[in-house]
Amino acid sequence: MSSYCHHKNRRKKILYRVLAGTLIFLFIIGLTVLITWAILKPQKPHFILQDASLYAFNVTSNPTLLSTNFQLTISSRNPNSKIGIYYDKLHVFATYRSQQITYYTTIPSNYQDHKEVNLWSPFVYGTNVPVAPYNGLALSQDQANGAIWMMVKINGRVRWKVGSITTGSYNIHVTCPAYIPFGNSNAGLTIVGGVKYQLSTDCAVSV
Repeated sequence: MSSYCHHKNRRKKILYRVLAGTLIFLFIIGLTVLITWAILKPQKPHFILQDASLYAFNVTSNPTLLSTNFQLTISSRNPNSKIGIYYDKLHVFATYRSQQITYYTTIPSNYQDHKEVNLWSPFVYGTNVPVAPYNGLALSQDQANGAIWMMVKINGRVRWKVGSITTGSYNIHVTCPAYIPFGNSNAGLTIVGGVKYQLSTDCAVSV
């Protein structure tokens, strides 16, 4: 009986040592990552809405529906010299007065190295998208005036890469103001099937 208790206590001591060693190891790893993170001071990526090519914009009433077709050029720059960025399934869409007016368009997952610039050209569109009546009136008025203010938004997930270590996922939200003067033929460049407007708008980014 004494031998059994001795053996049992020995097993407990070994188990406690293994557990303590594991916890200490994990603490050291976490502390190393935290110190490295504090030293590197990661910066958020910088987004610019460079241009928008308008191919369709039509508002109907009773019911109020909107059909649009844009192609956007969006650049993203990683300002960090020692940190890479993984973009996981970014979704691009447009809003008007806080209401979504296009479908989601997905930008495939990709990796952005140190100081690298990525360029994306997604089509953002919607066919007979229901619009609130008061927004429909405002859209019709903007269309008559020849210009529209809308927001291009990008939502998704990002991960940071420091050396061989990759962090967990963080939400990223990007908002780009877009002023489209489609009533002024001199404000854009005529292209096949539409008009391209240079915007060069800085976007707000939160992570």
